[in-house]
Amino acid sequence: MRRLDTRLIGVDQGEVVLFSEYESGGTMWTGAGERMRRHSVRFSERYREPPIVHCALSMWDIDNGTNARVEVSADSITEIGYDVVFRTWADTRIARARVTWMAIGEINHEDDWDLY
Repeated sequence: MRRLDTRLIGVDQGEVVLFSEYESGGTMWTGAGERMRRHSVRFSERYREPPIVHCALSMWDIDNGTNARVEVSADSITEIGYDVVFRTWADTRIARARVTWMAIGEINHEDDWDLY
């Protein structure tokens, strides 16, 4: 468990369209095997240290003729942003995907001093 100083906690959130490949014939729709998309997200304000980030699918358009195999995660989390990583594998065909996210962590106060 991560304990936060309750003095200043920042919550940032957003939504990211990761890809739309049905019309363009991209590899998420036409490919097979392991496939991945990575999208960088910047927070609206800097955190004191890397925050806790939660990602979830908010929309997906997937072929009903194959198994639904999807993994969504937050990677490379820093004080200013992170990467959403979307993975699929085998014969899964995905036309579109959108992710919603939330970051929670300590933020600086305007009266804080940075001595170094």
